[in-house]
Amino acid sequence: MIIPLPPNREAAETVQLIELNKNQSTAMKKLTVIGVALLIAGALSARAADAKENWEKNCTKCHGADGKGQTTMGKKLGLKDYTDAKVQADMKDDAMTKAIKEGVKDGDKTKMKGFGDALSDDEIKALVKYVRDFKK
Repeated sequence: MIIPLPPNREAAETVQLIELNKNQSTAMKKLTVIGVALLIAGALSARAADAKENWEKNCTKCHGADGKGQTTMGKKLGLKDYTDAKVQADMKDDAMTKAIKEGVKDGDKTKMKGFGDALSDDEIKALVKYVRDFKK
């Protein structure tokens, strides 16, 4: 936007200062938006890392690093292949969340211990998403 210069020098300097302040304000808004976006991206990245770490720490012994359940314990328990699209379609997020939180029993036999005491709700939700990402 071009503003015609006022007839005297003081008025011209005032107009220039106003324009400079507007430009600085716009730049600060842009920097703020970029900063917030970077913080959110960092938090999401950390959550993904946490889910992977939690999977490796708590789940790979039975389910395997790849989610196929082809470990010695996974085969013994007859675990499902989480890379299979049909298996994924049959699984519901709320049931997976409950299984991770409370564990899985078959009668009196515990097939999977619960992790509700060890993992937060956000960590469990991230694990559910992590399992969903195994689907081919």
